[in-house]
Amino acid sequence: MKSKITGTFLLGLILSTGSLNAQDKTADNKKMEWFQDAKLGIFIHWGIYSVDGIAESWSFFNNYINHENYMKQLNGFSASQYKPDEWVKLIKDSGAKYAVITTKHHDGVSLWDSKAEKSTTIPKNSLAKKDILAPFVSELKKSRLKTGLYYSLPDWSHPYYDNNTRTKKRYDIKNDPKRWANFVNYYQSQLNDLSSQFKPDLLWFDGDWEHSSEEWQAPKTLENLRKYNPNIIINSRLNTHGDYETPEQGIPVINPQSDYWELCYTMNDAWGYQPFDKNYKTPNMIVRTLADVISMGGNLLLDIGPKADGTIPAEQVEILKNLARWTSKHSDAIYGTRHGIPFENYKGKSAMSKDGKKLFLYLEEAKDFTKVYGLLSIPTSAKVIGTNQKLNFTKEANQTITLDLSNVQFDQDVTAVELDFPEILIQKDIKKDNPSLNQILETPNAKLAAYQIAEQLHDGNNIFNKSGLTSDGLDMKFPKSSKTNSETINWISKHAEALFETEKGLPNGHYSGNSVLSKDKQTIYLFVEGTPTGPIALKGIKNGMARIRIVGDGSLVNHRSYNKLYWSDKPGIIYMDIPKERLDKNMTIIAVLLDKPIELFREKVAAVENNL
Repeated sequence: MKSKITGTFLLGLILSTGSLNAQDKTADNKKMEWFQDAKLGIFIHWGIYSVDGIAESWSFFNNYINHENYMKQLNGFSASQYKPDEWVKLIKDSGAKYAVITTKHHDGVSLWDSKAEKSTTIPKNSLAKKDILAPFVSELKKSRLKTGLYYSLPDWSHPYYDNNTRTKKRYDIKNDPKRWANFVNYYQSQLNDLSSQFKPDLLWFDGDWEHSSEEWQAPKTLENLRKYNPNIIINSRLNTHGDYETPEQGIPVINPQSDYWELCYTMNDAWGYQPFDKNYKTPNMIVRTLADVISMGGNLLLDIGPKADGTIPAEQVEILKNLARWTSKHSDAIYGTRHGIPFENYKGKSAMSKDGKKLFLYLEEAKDFTKVYGLLSIPTSAKVIGTNQKLNFTKEANQTITLDLSNVQFDQDVTAVELDFPEILIQKDIKKDNPSLNQILETPNAKLAAYQIAEQLHDGNNIFNKSGLTSDGLDMKFPKSSKTNSETINWISKHAEALFETEKGLPNGHYSGNSVLSKDKQTIYLFVEGTPTGPIALKGIKNGMARIRIVGDGSLVNHRSYNKLYWSDKPGIIYMDIPKERLDKNMTIIAVLLDKPIELFREKVAAVENNL
């Protein structure tokens, strides 16, 4: 239903491409509903690679270790402390609604007692001598979590498979089609076995890049799977035959085109257990990543890598327990949500309820207020999720509302605010009522004045052009009156570098707030409101970071890059630690000096095609 007002939309329609009423949904949309509602799943990479703590399968494929020595890890895989009921409790408590476990990685070692020809299995060939998949799936089903099974299409150890390592090939399919047909029969029989024994809700394929759909016989595979479960959900790594996209590691910058997608993501740099990889993201970073994914309408599939004895590393347990704390407190703002309103309407992360009557805002900092623009319908109420604290708000010109957050007890990671509406109507093309520089200088509240400045500069309206501002903030010649706020003048003087002749800020997705670019496009200035709960994040910047510092302060800022993969052109995410004692009480500005004029990554999100 469209509004009669030009340029406005019923939000429930614009936020879900081709959205339909429940009675008109296709069967595919219906089967995907639980997945779209879930928001959080747990990925489990467990196999013999955990014995020596080396890269799963890739370590021998890339010739870092020979195949014989890699497979000797079978003799050390004990699962002696494996307690599947404790695993499932930890997963369920985390707030996850499904789990995906590696039944067989590219190394060909099956966790269950596969009877497929020439299979290598944990029950038959390892120290454990037991099926470790069946008890886990049994516990999942008892807990009513959805069951996801990861299955590698390639099997670099199997004699019927064509590839063995990067430099060693067993045969060419065109020269020995019968041998390849034997392999296809082998892998499809394993999938039939998994389907009949474990009745999965979801199959998570990997490795499809090594062969074509025709060679994999993907349509036949899918047809067979649907015989066991007509509503089976398949990820996008079966040569375009899947139901949803699976970007890997890199958090999307812009909303994926698909209604259904899932970010598979490690806590450190490894999928399986690696004892020397201590590059863990903090629990705060993981919660904020979940909020980021929710705001774009996707799911987070967060990975754990158990040890060879079946215990889960303490760092991973800590992250899951903090997720449990956050998800249990904020469940109303997580499950069943759809992606949020445009960045132009809210400079932050947000999500919508399925019925289009609730708007959730995710706050990553403690601050006095926040603004939502272009709201043509007014909230009936506003509250903080988890505490039910009611919030006051004011309606301003041009369909803007300002939420008063001055007395909120903020969450240690992300605070969720709920706005309730009869129906939400937003304006697509926002016309803001921008105050003049003189009006801003006379604003009694210096925090509000700094925010108004940041908003206008971000939108490309530099109110300081020909105003009397100087590049260093000295000898400024602003016209003053008895109402001029000296605190605002001092803030401008301190931060003049970021205000003088700077240009329009970053487009949506790169930074959750206002920003501007220097005239030479080589410095990004980030406006930081209030007190962040953790390091501030910057996504999708292809450049190298030359130096990061606090504007007007001179302090250098530490930063770390996560999830930059050598085989992918996707940039990592940059996290910047700002010492709390150096925060400006009105608004802090961070200068990010790049190695050359800015280059942004805004490519379409898709599944991994090759990670050699």
